[in-house]
Amino acid sequence: MIDLRSDTVTKPTEEMRKAMYEAEVGDDVYREDPTVRKLEELAAEKLGKEAAILVTSGTQGNQVAVLTHGRSGDEIILEADSHIFYYEGGAAAALAGVQTRIIPGTNGQMPIDNIRDAIRDDQDIHLPHTAMIGLENTHNRAGGVILPIQYMKEIYELAQQRLIPVHLDGARLFNAAVGLGVDVRGFTQYVDTVQVCFSKGLSAPMGSILAGPMEWIEMARKWRKRLGGGMRQAGLMAAPAIVALTKMVDRLAEDHLRAKNLAKGVNEIKGMNVNLDQVHTNIVLIDVKETGLTANQILEQLKGNQIFGSAFGEYLIRLTTHRHITDEDIIQTIDAFHKISKQHSIA
Repeated sequence: MIDLRSDTVTKPTEEMRKAMYEAEVGDDVYREDPTVRKLEELAAEKLGKEAAILVTSGTQGNQVAVLTHGRSGDEIILEADSHIFYYEGGAAAALAGVQTRIIPGTNGQMPIDNIRDAIRDDQDIHLPHTAMIGLENTHNRAGGVILPIQYMKEIYELAQQRLIPVHLDGARLFNAAVGLGVDVRGFTQYVDTVQVCFSKGLSAPMGSILAGPMEWIEMARKWRKRLGGGMRQAGLMAAPAIVALTKMVDRLAEDHLRAKNLAKGVNEIKGMNVNLDQVHTNIVLIDVKETGLTANQILEQLKGNQIFGSAFGEYLIRLTTHRHITDEDIIQTIDAFHKISKQHSIA
């Protein structure tokens, strides 16, 4: 089975399993789990923030951020295809009671002028308060593209002028850092708070981190509790995350190289179109409209070859490389696309 649906399918390494078995644990609600404390301190240092808190998932981390930054009746600014808006079940409305102001972007980038225009005037009683500007890096629905550091800097400077916090959904932020060959703090210096996943390309079985100012993290801790995220012997979850942070970051470059090779191979097939300039990290988007088949129809045929991907629209397929994908898997996947093209005599 060649599973290219997502990097969330990665299994923990043997070192992670051993770390879980040997983890020193305690009750984290009482802040007595030494492994969780070690992870939070390590993550805060790596992300350049004062403090951090372990959460169960990226969605929980993002929603704790929304709840801590805003309050019912506020408004948050998000890119139209962002994960917080698109994939989190309307949680910002359901839980925080905030409304979302979405701005269409290009490759995940909202135009700066449009963000400026979207910020509300707090002096007008008719308007909601702008409580947060949200960014996503890498941007999932744009195909794992990297938001440039300079772009983030410009947004942060605007937000500081207007006293609005910037939150970064950095589920795959280490992919962005490896993709550009920079320290992750190059990105996080231009946000107030950041969420990073351990359970995607970094291969931990679960968990994310939320980092920011010390006082803010203390408020976030209460929101995590309200959401049922107060965990007990959570060192079992933190131990593999420590391995992820210390051992699994540099190897993400292998996933990026395989994604680029996959993209080039598929793009050479008639009817299969990939924007090679947008393959920045480990995600490949394939436009199959010219084949006359839908994404789901092609995915069904790929399943016959034990290859699994995801539909990102009626004619758009997403394939995601990760630690379990080999060079041979890439060759087999390209061959499978060739067979589909020939089978349907795509001209």
